[in-house]
Amino acid sequence: MQEELSFTYFPDNYRWSHGLLIGLNMAPWGGAEIGEVNRIGLRLKNCVGDDDAWFREWTREARSIEDRGRERIAQGFGKSGAQYLQRASAYYHVGERFLQPKSKVGNDAYMRGVDCLRDAAQYFKRPRLEHVEIPYGATGLPAIYVHAEPANKGGKVPAVVFFDGLDVTKEIQYLKGVADLVARGIACLIVDGPGNGESIRFRNLYLRHDTEHYATPAYEYLAARPEVDAKRIGVMAISLGGYYAPRAAAFEQRYACCLAWGAQWDYQKIWLDRFERLSRSVTPALSVASKHIEWVLNASSKDEAMKRLEPFKLDGVVQKIACPFLMLHGEGDEQIPLPEARKCFDAVGSKQKTFKLFTREEGGYHHCQIDNQSICSSYMWDWLEQVLQPGR
Repeated sequence: MQEELSFTYFPDNYRWSHGLLIGLNMAPWGGAEIGEVNRIGLRLKNCVGDDDAWFREWTREARSIEDRGRERIAQGFGKSGAQYLQRASAYYHVGERFLQPKSKVGNDAYMRGVDCLRDAAQYFKRPRLEHVEIPYGATGLPAIYVHAEPANKGGKVPAVVFFDGLDVTKEIQYLKGVADLVARGIACLIVDGPGNGESIRFRNLYLRHDTEHYATPAYEYLAARPEVDAKRIGVMAISLGGYYAPRAAAFEQRYACCLAWGAQWDYQKIWLDRFERLSRSVTPALSVASKHIEWVLNASSKDEAMKRLEPFKLDGVVQKIACPFLMLHGEGDEQIPLPEARKCFDAVGSKQKTFKLFTREEGGYHHCQIDNQSICSSYMWDWLEQVLQPGR
């Protein structure tokens, strides 16, 4: 048996180890301090699997960091205070992610995370963050627009719509290297779509299979911005977003490129397998509590959730993709088997498509490169820079 190369803080609990890595992996972009995350982990060592304890310890650290940040701001040190608030935002959201059912105390902590990054953004000069609303039905969609750095003087900049996955948030997504992307001259619109982030918690917008229903408004929002080149807008998403982004590009063909950060093919099949394992008391590789899928689909039971997942299939969809396409997958992805990724990629209709497989030797071989975020981000941004050609 090969030695595990990934950092597994809780060796007997995939979900908790994955969750802690989400926190740690934001460190290169100011979303975490390793010592702070270690403090949380040490306090959780004796209560592994207790999701209330997970919430309590992450939010405890988050509140402590937030308070210090706000104190620094009050003392006139806005930039350093903002760094504290940025980390607090990430800790609040990592802490809340396992709570099921959702609760007022959880939602309050979640909103503190939203507000922390929003308040921190006032003190950031580069990159510049702008909290915006995407026109969408009666509620709108909350998003963060990260300006290209530097702006293309005298010309327009390319941009990318960045959707979440099943269980992450626009605040966490920002701290997955977006600052490095916009430094290449590509603006980024990070969106909490239906079933994600603020959209489900505070606007009752549940997950839907027809991603184009909200991907089109996101495209049109960017296309209407005077600094954005409407012909160079791409779409990307992570994890379950490996369904969202291809679906968006298939049916909204104004997108100039598509990046699937993680593969999908038949999402109903994935959950049928997960529930079958759970019925045998075998724990599947899940990044959230199993009840999460019922919540995001507004389903009252497992059976109803399975019914609502029926249309979450990409066969007959990805064949319609015509723009440049990139799929990233880890050789040892525990959540989505490699054969599923290959089925999807082989079916993609684009004449310009790339499959990047991260190997055990290279790193990035776990789900969505949770074991090495930096090499994955560099690869993605290189590809986007090539296909969108900033500065043209």
